[in-house]
Amino acid sequence: MKTTIIDPQTVVESKDQLDYRAELPPDESGNMAAVSVRGLTVSYGERPVLRSVSFDVNSGQIVGVVGPNGAGKSTLLRAILGLIPLDAGSITLSGKPISQCRNRVAYVPQTEAVDWDFPVTVQDVVLMGRYGRLGLFGRPKHADRSAAEEALELVGMTEYAHRHIRQLSGGQQQRVFLARALCQDADILLLDEPFAGVDAATEQTIFNLITKLAAQGKTLIVVNHDLSVLDRFDIILLLNQQVVAFGPTNQAVNDRNLHRTYGGRLTLLDRADSALRDNRGDS
Repeated sequence: MKTTIIDPQTVVESKDQLDYRAELPPDESGNMAAVSVRGLTVSYGERPVLRSVSFDVNSGQIVGVVGPNGAGKSTLLRAILGLIPLDAGSITLSGKPISQCRNRVAYVPQTEAVDWDFPVTVQDVVLMGRYGRLGLFGRPKHADRSAAEEALELVGMTEYAHRHIRQLSGGQQQRVFLARALCQDADILLLDEPFAGVDAATEQTIFNLITKLAAQGKTLIVVNHDLSVLDRFDIILLLNQQVVAFGPTNQAVNDRNLHRTYGGRLTLLDRADSALRDNRGDS
């Protein structure tokens, strides 16, 4: 096995992907990585989905996970959450397995993966972020309800608190699940395609919030399908079952790495790369 050590300003591209590892050093406080993935291999039946994936993410970083359909992006989040068995490898959160620190991790699922017929209001959904603190039979207290109200205010959904969740638009539903994650007050947030199907206002709200959370020292790993906004992430993980590249966005995202990640989808990639160059020119 090879181990490649990089600093936060260096991009690593996989040379031998089956043996690829990328490590970031401890953060400025000397703490170990907030999320450390080592040799992660996952399969569904006989079909491999992730192969020997390794990377480290420090506190306060926003990582965009990018790749084609079937690349294993959502599987990676489920593996970090401890929801699926691993064929090989390990995942630790500040040096601990997820079983010892589950409350430290919040998850914002894809809206299409949610049963919208379940009879709950917006406020009920947000309060679910407190259940890890309350225990199985605990009842929300005033402090829990106040936290839920504050989270709804942050995402601009206070006036919808008593509506059924299925009565909301896709963008509004995504805001509610983000509010649930905020209410949990987790240190690590995993967001699975939070910008899919949302309007421009919701997209901007989400970006503003994740930027604010990162400034507070939170760690965010975001699965993203929109290549035109990659410059808004600190670090990009280009993934296609294996790690293609991992590093600062302006170094990891280039024609060579995008083509290695997506194969022959040239029109889309050329448009995305052009948008990234334009954004860099404006800054």
